[in-house]
Amino acid sequence: MFCYQCEQTRKTTACTEKGVCAKTPEVAALQDLLLYTARGLAHVARRAGAAGAEISDVAPILGEALFTTVTNVNFDTETLKARIHAIAARRDALRAKAGSDVLPCSAAFVPAESIGDMVVQGDSLGIAMRQTRFGSDRTGMQELLTYGLKGVAAYAHHARILGQTDADVDAFLIEGLDILNDPAPAVDTLFGHAMRCGEISVKVLALLDGANTGRFGTPAPTPVRMGAIKGKAILVSGHDLADLMALLEQTEGTGINVYTHGEMLPAHGYPELKKHAHLAGHFGGAWMLQREEFAAFPGAIVMTTNCLMEPQPAYRDRLFTRGLVSFPGIPHLADGDFGPAIAAALAAEGFAEDTPNPRTHLVGFGHGAVLGIADSVIAAVTKGEIKRFMLIGGCDGAIGGRNYFTEMAAKAPKDWMILTLGCGKFRLTDLDLGEVAGLPRLLDMGQCNDSYSAVRVALALADAFGTDVNGLPLSLVISWYEQKAVCVLLALLFLGVKGIRLGPRLPAFITPAMLKVLVDRFDIKPIGASADEDLRTIQALGA
Repeated sequence: MFCYQCEQTRKTTACTEKGVCAKTPEVAALQDLLLYTARGLAHVARRAGAAGAEISDVAPILGEALFTTVTNVNFDTETLKARIHAIAARRDALRAKAGSDVLPCSAAFVPAESIGDMVVQGDSLGIAMRQTRFGSDRTGMQELLTYGLKGVAAYAHHARILGQTDADVDAFLIEGLDILNDPAPAVDTLFGHAMRCGEISVKVLALLDGANTGRFGTPAPTPVRMGAIKGKAILVSGHDLADLMALLEQTEGTGINVYTHGEMLPAHGYPELKKHAHLAGHFGGAWMLQREEFAAFPGAIVMTTNCLMEPQPAYRDRLFTRGLVSFPGIPHLADGDFGPAIAAALAAEGFAEDTPNPRTHLVGFGHGAVLGIADSVIAAVTKGEIKRFMLIGGCDGAIGGRNYFTEMAAKAPKDWMILTLGCGKFRLTDLDLGEVAGLPRLLDMGQCNDSYSAVRVALALADAFGTDVNGLPLSLVISWYEQKAVCVLLALLFLGVKGIRLGPRLPAFITPAMLKVLVDRFDIKPIGASADEDLRTIQALGA
């Protein structure tokens, strides 16, 4: 096992025995084998498609394979085995139409029948092998592209569920995986492909934004009850709004209250979701607190996408997975029927009383809402009432150092407006930041899936002031955890955004040589030793 794809990687190098996420060496090996098999299908499909073969099903297959390997999604060797064999079968069905006698090994290898033998195959194909073969820099660049592709796949999967696709996005999922078959990749070439991934990342974020608003309406500022109401309850975590809608429809009239958890908090801003009166509020904080919070929740729990931690005995019997999420022994709601979760909620105790004096949190400041008040914002900047915008957001995590983000918001000058998105918002939601220029000083722009909102707002403000994004009084202070954050980072770099502060620590796959490239070209800044130090730098240099 050698895994360094997330921020909580052990000892800043790699997880080599068991992942901090609870991924076992067997699961890690099968995930490596899954990606290898997907590369083979991508190669064959790319050439078969050019020869006129029907390959419309390939991008969804590859997208699910990539999303399955995102941190905290799938921990189940049986489902991974089944997916590997299904991809190999689709690859073999297309191979005769590929029109090439020279195929990469990934397009011809035969996956073993037993999980044990498949683990051996996966162990021979992982990152450690490529580091020996290609060196750390080239392997790191391969991984940068791979993780960007994983993020693209995740966002495309969400959009596809809602009936929205993009031909360029689907084509790049195939092309990008095939690029990873290159037997002698050049670092500069791989970097160029990573920037191409950034371009596609912008497209897929826009695609998902349109899919969400098209189905659920444009988010509007909405106060969310951060506490419980007496009665039976179901908690929904992850990111999938379609699952939340289906659950709300299936629980209508049952007397069950539905609560959001983690990155589902922004769901309360969507008109088509909040019209359900039993969408009662939000329970808990970010994903890494779920063990304590799920144990304390007196109802059923549904995990819709990534962010699942190893389930604990206190709630295993009332936890359910959906979509690509899988954990051994946990019931999976494969067909969209939430009946088992509803039955578990009715059987559970539920909340004995209302949370006394619950606070509220204001969500719904997507680009639709913010651009609707753009004239007021622009006027406030022109008058000097708003001196700077600072985006503090991204992925939250368990590793120390993330209090930095809370301090940045708490200590920022009162004439700075704070934007936030992703579960990184939970570092700020307990703060009372007041108002600036008659507007809320903290604008919650949504999930990590809603990163396009921040892009749209920044581009609109830049246009209004006759500059580019780097000419705005805007600072980006980003916390990262998993691969969707890599996708968003590549999108920002493609758009030419410079001076991003990234932390709490840099990815382990970023080698010193790679970091030099990012610093030289994009002025990437690891977050400093303290929030005070970085705030002084921003104020002094206008960074």
